Amino acid sequence: MKRLLIDGALVGTGNTFPSLNPATGEVLDEAPDATVAQTEAAVAAARRAFDTTSWPTDVQFRIRCLDQLHQALTEHLEELRELTIAEVGAPRMLTYGPQLDDPVKLVRYYADLLRKYPLTEDLGEVEIRGQRHRRWVEKEAVGVVSAITAYNYPNQLALAKLAPSLAAGCTVVLKGAPDTPLTTLFLGELIAEHTDIPPGVVNVLTSTSVEAAEVLTNHAGVDMVSFTGSTATGRRIMEVAGRTVKKVFLELGGKSAMIILDDADLTTAAMFAAGTVCSHSGQGCALTTRLLVPRAQHDEIVEKVAAGLARMRQGDPTDPKTFVGPLISAKQRDKVDDMVRRAVAAGAKLVTGGTKVDPGFYFTPTLLTGVDPDSEIAQDEVFGPVLVVIPYDDDDDAVRIANNSVYGLSGGIQSADEERAIALARRVRTGTFSINGGNYFAADVPFGGYKQSGIGRESGVPGLEEFLEYKSFAAVVR
Repeated sequence: MKRLLIDGALVGTGNTFPSLNPATGEVLDEAPDATVAQTEAAVAAARRAFDTTSWPTDVQFRIRCLDQLHQALTEHLEELRELTIAEVGAPRMLTYGPQLDDPVKLVRYYADLLRKYPLTEDLGEVEIRGQRHRRWVEKEAVGVVSAITAYNYPNQLALAKLAPSLAAGCTVVLKGAPDTPLTTLFLGELIAEHTDIPPGVVNVLTSTSVEAAEVLTNHAGVDMVSFTGSTATGRRIMEVAGRTVKKVFLELGGKSAMIILDDADLTTAAMFAAGTVCSHSGQGCALTTRLLVPRAQHDEIVEKVAAGLARMRQGDPTDPKTFVGPLISAKQRDKVDDMVRRAVAAGAKLVTGGTKVDPGFYFTPTLLTGVDPDSEIAQDEVFGPVLVVIPYDDDDDAVRIANNSVYGLSGGIQSADEERAIALARRVRTGTFSINGGNYFAADVPFGGYKQSGIGRESGVPGLEEFLEYKSFAAVVR
């Protein structure tokens, strides 16, 4: 059984909970269920490490430790790949991108960025009331960070928080999702056994306790909460963290729209729409799950998308040819199934899919038409391989429907006219946007959303700056 990392020591706990293989429903292993006391100990360790060690100020040491973490991840990559496939249900092909290989690049990116990033900025001199004043800004770590992650891309989410926060000089308590504890704990073991990161700088927990989780948002020793997960939980974290006015980073839900314009190659656009919603079985906050199509071409596009969904190979995630794996749990599959059934009862047409597949937690790729743009299935995040098709009348109508959402995380557009596509994309209120299948997801590209999709940006230079405070200085020139 894997162990928690608290104050530099790998420790167990009296209580455990199972981690399941979503492809089979079988127990992979037991994970330690951290208590409130252990969570408080982790926060205290992070506080001590930040307040009493040179970690926040020793830039070269931090670079060395990030290099060591990258090396450890590289050396244990295949072991972590197999664990990710087994615990997350991620198809093997996806681990060569955003499920594993891409997240590892984040560690290298932030180590290299720290080598050149200006932590001091000279603002020059000014004359005020007959005296010369020299001004400058120094950028320093926020402090102790609670990093709380979701289950869908556990390696990406953990490293997107750890790498920049450590580069900034913060200390961290990382809490993995209860559905995918083993991958997060694996990271803690690498840190403890293969890096010189000092005790308390990184603490790694897994827990099913709501009380333990709330320690990470309301503890006076925590300076910042970085959370990825549902918008409902994000609202709760804002409420709790607000009591002590902590800095909050939130990467939340999405209900993004892909717009197919009337001049697009419909076959290409339809296949892209089908492939996108099936990626990791639809368990992605930035996936485009609303497909907006010209009314005159509605039926033709629906036929092509349905054919595309039928070609998406669903099955064993260990098979290199599998594209659609299982959902994470029986609970999540039931949620998706219930939402599809309610949509049909409300008048939507089930074109294809909508079926549970056993063993494991599979749900067939699903296409719905006749969907009211204001209905639950068109407004709420499903987190399953479910695509709804909504017709529009003209470009203005497409933009209006795309913006008809409390979310604003992502979007996409397909058109033969790139200038037209970009002009429309600029009118959609989202933090990321794909033009004709363009991939914005990379270590150097800021990622985050508008509206209730979150606060702040992950990755890129802004991803580092989320974990920095700006201290302004002025001195009289003698």
